Amino acid sequence: MPRPTGRVLTLLELLQSGGTRTVAELADRLGVDGRTVRRYVDQLIDLDVPVESVRGRYGGYRLAPGYRLPPLMLSDDEALAVLLGLVAGRRAGLTAAGHTASETASAKIRRVLPTHIARRLDTLLESLVFTDRPREFATPDAGILLTIADAVRHRRPVSIRYTDRDGRRSERTLHAYGIVAHSGRWYVTGTDPEIGEDRTFRLDRIADARTLPGSFEAPKGPDPAHRVLSGFATAEYRHEVILRIHGTVERIRAHLPAGVASLEEHEPAAGKDPATDRWLRVRLRVERLDWLPPTLAALDRPFVIERPGELRDLVIALAERLASNARQA
Repeated sequence: MPRPTGRVLTLLELLQSGGTRTVAELADRLGVDGRTVRRYVDQLIDLDVPVESVRGRYGGYRLAPGYRLPPLMLSDDEALAVLLGLVAGRRAGLTAAGHTASETASAKIRRVLPTHIARRLDTLLESLVFTDRPREFATPDAGILLTIADAVRHRRPVSIRYTDRDGRRSERTLHAYGIVAHSGRWYVTGTDPEIGEDRTFRLDRIADARTLPGSFEAPKGPDPAHRVLSGFATAEYRHEVILRIHGTVERIRAHLPAGVASLEEHEPAAGKDPATDRWLRVRLRVERLDWLPPTLAALDRPFVIERPGELRDLVIALAERLASNARQA
């Protein structure tokens, strides 16, 4: 349960988002009664935060116009953590703002740091080299991300306008219960109440999001990350691939992660010991097959291709090329 100090800070964040907040709304968001909300407001006023009381039917509390929090004071370690987080997040595509916003945020932090600390951090960043290339991904709108996060936190339906990968636009209602960052992209997963099925949407393809009245119960079962990865592994693609691989889950997952393939136990042949003759059935749905033969070669475990036959031909062709190259002087 959050401590009173944490709730006071949450109250300040709610008021900073703008507009007038009713006592009932604040009480619901903080999980307290109206009397406690008023006590928290008094604590903010004691800290010289200008909270105004608005009377009337739609009254409540708001911050005085023009109020801003004082600048943060960062230690050396904290400043380094923030700047490296901005750099790494931008390179990995895991930022909820564009490139310009990350650059200006870094510049602002540098500008308020003491000269000796700023110089040391600049030296580090200038000396730092990454082995991978920076990844360029479309970033989600920060306002949309925060709206959906709020809906997830308080279990409220949200209306979204979405454009799928084929360019089709639609407006739908979502019971969102998780936001997942995966391979440089942001996703929201939840239940579409109209069809009663789980759905996953890329946040950068959402053009608008509005919180709706009401609430819902989060489903039991796998967590949001597992649901997103399972959805990727079972999505509709051009080819359905079914393999049997002799090996451990850990060995197979090192080459075919959960977002790519699903695994299930395969019964051993009659008279075989399950402990020594363990085969796993691997299912994938992919647009292209050309990357699978090198992956199976790198896995270096016995395997059987159940379908499609086209994959078997590609594996044989790769094996023949490798053998031919190996025989050359």
